Amino acid sequence: MSNEDSRTRSPFTTWYFIASAVAVGLVVIVAVVLAIINSRDGGSSASPVPTQTSQTEAGSSSSTPQSSDAAESTSICGLAGEDTAATLTTAPAASWQYQGTTAYPTSSTAGPGSTDASGVRSCFQRSVTGAVFAAANAVAQGTETSTAATWLDSFMTKDSPRDGLSGTAGGDFESGVRANVTGFKVLDYTGETATVDMAVTGSAAGQSVDLSMVYNLRWEDGDWKLVVTDPATLIDVSTIPNLAGYISWGP
Repeated sequence: MSNEDSRTRSPFTTWYFIASAVAVGLVVIVAVVLAIINSRDGGSSASPVPTQTSQTEAGSSSSTPQSSDAAESTSICGLAGEDTAATLTTAPAASWQYQGTTAYPTSSTAGPGSTDASGVRSCFQRSVTGAVFAAANAVAQGTETSTAATWLDSFMTKDSPRDGLSGTAGGDFESGVRANVTGFKVLDYTGETATVDMAVTGSAAGQSVDLSMVYNLRWEDGDWKLVVTDPATLIDVSTIPNLAGYISWGP
């Protein structure tokens, strides 16, 4: 491949478009995986791998729970088992299904408890397990470009900014990239908020890279929602050297 072709096809030329389109799904993995593989192959025109700013660092509002009047305690679809204090030290039981080539977990108790006509999944248990299932489903739901915008709008908290998202989700992305949830860490859980770090392994062209994808969630209107302070930095995405410290999980 010529240097000119490499520059033209470099994922860095469309990074910010991809990130603002559906940063909580595979499109981010596509950009990061291809960028790293491109750099490993010696592409001199590649820039350092971009990462997104942590919402926790970007603004204190990302971890501020809403008042009890604003957040419904009961699951919007009636999932029982509310637990606002427990932690999670082992991988929860799950039945794994696929959205395209990306696996996502399901559970009759933790969720998703609802799927609409367009395939958008929602309603997760108000528990640390439900928050982990919500984050893992977010990894997969961003892969469906035909429904990504609708899903993302429903997944974000009501006070999250939406300017800059309209018209950006969708389109054709690089093929040949695969992603799998491979583990998780619960960084914080209060019952009102949850911070979940998903380990995701992306692969392309026979190479792979491990990613950390951190979701800041809030319990709102009977479900877990993504707290966003900046549409260009929806979540914190970074590369990690290995999966040490993560609870192993996946299909």
